[in-house]
This record gives sequence, structure tokens and C-alpha cells, in this order.
Amino acid sequence: MKKQAATSWSFLDVYFVLDIVEKVLVGYLFVAIVMRIVPQMQDNRAIIDGLLLFSEGAAAFLILTRRPTRNASLRLYDWTVTAVGTLFPLLVSPNTSEPLAPLAVCGTVMVLGFFLQIAAKLSLRRSFGLVPANRGIKIGGPYKFVRHPMYAGYLMMHIGFFLTHPSVWNFAIYATALTAQCFRLLAEERLLKQDPAYTAFMATTRYRLVPFVF
Repeated sequence: MKKQAATSWSFLDVYFVLDIVEKVLVGYLFVAIVMRIVPQMQDNRAIIDGLLLFSEGAAAFLILTRRPTRNASLRLYDWTVTAVGTLFPLLVSPNTSEPLAPLAVCGTVMVLGFFLQIAAKLSLRRSFGLVPANRGIKIGGPYKFVRHPMYAGYLMMHIGFFLTHPSVWNFAIYATALTAQCFRLLAEERLLKQDPAYTAFMATTRYRLVPFVF
């Protein structure tokens, strides 16, 4: 019994340290992107820039206040794709390049993506987290359409911001983040498939991220 207790506390320490590290990194990079974007919010793209900051701020808030779990993966691979998928989007930067689409279109895509991810986060509430873990199976609301609506919302936000501020840097950042997010959601499903409830959910909700595509 004593040996089991010691092992339990050892794992608890690992999860605690990782939880603190991820929160510090997210907090730091969110402050950095605010300081990078706010001084440049001076033209007609300021609303779109503000929407991105509001979206990233909502994600940061939930990360900083979310419920800890000891049922998360400790695999280095899982933590790597999670870190890249989560932190890289905080490295984008506004610029003065000509938008690739009308600002009304960019803004609409971002607003739709924002509401999609917020709906998913409200479904998760404090079960929201970063690294793959089983914090409870959610099947209602936006989860009726795709299995990972929050990531779909992020993708729409990123597309809207990139169309507004096109650059090689922003494209590389978002392309890398999207690749990592795809590997991340596959890692999540590897863990969640151990729960019969999620297996049943996969049978009724076919697509992971984009309907009819993936």
C-alpha cells in the first residue's frame, strides 16, 4: 500500500510541474502577442486584430483556469504536437500587406470561427485542456457536426487572420500549427477511443475537423 501511494504522488508531481509549465508559456506568449498587435491596431483591420486577441485571450483564460487531470498523456510526442499547435499561433504578426480577400469576408470567417470555438469551450467548460486526456466525453452542441469543433473554430480564425495579414511568416506559422493540430487530435482520439462512449460517438459523428474532408 505504501509503495502504491508513493508512486501515486510521484505521478502527481509530474502532472503538477507540466501543468505549471504550460500555463506559464501560454500566459507569456499571450502577453507577447498583445504587445505585438495592439500598437499596430490603427487602420480598418483593427477590429479583426482585436477579434483575434479576444479569441486567444479566451483560450488562455480557460487554460489558466481549467481543471487539472491525472489522466493525461505523458508521451513526449503528444506534448510536442500540443505545444506546437497551441503556442505557434501566438507568434503571428500583423503587417501592412494587401489583404487577400475583402475585410468583410475575413471578418465573417473569423466571427463564425470564434462562435464555433466558444460554443465548443462552453460545452467543455473546465474540462478544457491542452495535452491529450480524457476529461469527459462531449457529444452535444457543435460536437454533433465534427468531433473537434474547437480546432475547427481555431482553423477558421487563423484563415481569416492570414487573409487579412498575408505574409510568408504567418503562412509558415499557421501551416505548422495546423499540421501539429492534426497530429494532436489524432493523439487525443487514440486516448479517447479507450472509452466506449467515444467509440460510439465516432460512429455517429464521422468527420474530425472539416466536414466531408477530414
